[in-house]
Amino acid sequence: MVEFDPRSKWIRVVVDVHKEIKNSATGFAAQAKIHTRNNVGAGGNIYFGTKQGYPKEGEKRTDYPGGYPMVFDPAAGKTRVYGVPVPHYGVISVTPDESRGVVYVSACNDARPIESTLFLTLDLVTGKYRRLMECRHMYAFIVVDYLGRAYHPILGGDIARYDPVTDRLARLKQTIGGEPPTAASLLADPKSHPINWDISPDRKTLYAVAMSGNQLYRYDLTSKGHTLRGRRAGELVGGAAKTDCRAMCVAADGVIWAGVATTHKNGESSLRLVSYNPLHGKSPVDHGGIEISNPDYTTFTSGDGKPLRYHHGVTRRKDGALVPRYHIMGICAARNGTVYLTTLYPFTLHAVRP
Repeated sequence: MVEFDPRSKWIRVVVDVHKEIKNSATGFAAQAKIHTRNNVGAGGNIYFGTKQGYPKEGEKRTDYPGGYPMVFDPAAGKTRVYGVPVPHYGVISVTPDESRGVVYVSACNDARPIESTLFLTLDLVTGKYRRLMECRHMYAFIVVDYLGRAYHPILGGDIARYDPVTDRLARLKQTIGGEPPTAASLLADPKSHPINWDISPDRKTLYAVAMSGNQLYRYDLTSKGHTLRGRRAGELVGGAAKTDCRAMCVAADGVIWAGVATTHKNGESSLRLVSYNPLHGKSPVDHGGIEISNPDYTTFTSGDGKPLRYHHGVTRRKDGALVPRYHIMGICAARNGTVYLTTLYPFTLHAVRP
């Protein structure tokens, strides 16, 4: 995990997960990635977890020992590592509720076409886990609402909600505009589909974007009963032939931001920044494609002029603009109005002032 200081403009490594777990495994046995969001607790600690990669020929899925939830204290510069919640499963979501001394974890075995995904609790003091439910939903995000209830998506469109006050787990149906989600929405895919979730600052509204769906949805978390009522907030990119959204967040001021890879009807593609202000009640705003204003930020070729390995994710358009070409992988909106995005390859941090 790396830290970027906007004042000094320096990026530094703050957590090397293999050093923390004292392991030097390679291949599929390695901790290949941090695929969780970096969720920040009320006390300023950062919660995240490690995940498996992809097995090559001759490697077994059981070669991977399992992922580790971790907590990084930026003030002390120290990391606490918790044990593997489920053997051979990676960690895809780590969401804290520090007021109750608990973390909600989603662990996945990464199987295809349908994987096993376990919804768990982790006691921050004892380090003990408790299994709540098998949800079977890929790339799950967990959110905690204003009453401390934790939500986890379930394969097929239902949603698990755990209430720590009553110690009860409910299985909620969802509706969009009063009707069950359509197949086109990808919110209730029988084979599962990645869905971005994030929650409003008051924790009373849940926002969602299906990765391949060109639509933002909002759900009222204050409604009673066993149905989560949602509605459309509008298209992310109007008139797009195809979209791919892998990065969505809600800023401290309540504005929703999304990084969207867009294929246009003329066949051209671009990576675009989109926002939605719920106070205005209008559709999302497409701020346009992102460009790199400082083309010398890194070296793209070796001394003999050949492209460097893993630097093929940046290209130059016909008009001369330097642009990232694949997907926006992460997004975060700072309080000063800057929106940060990450892309591959190379791993690049973009600072945008809409």
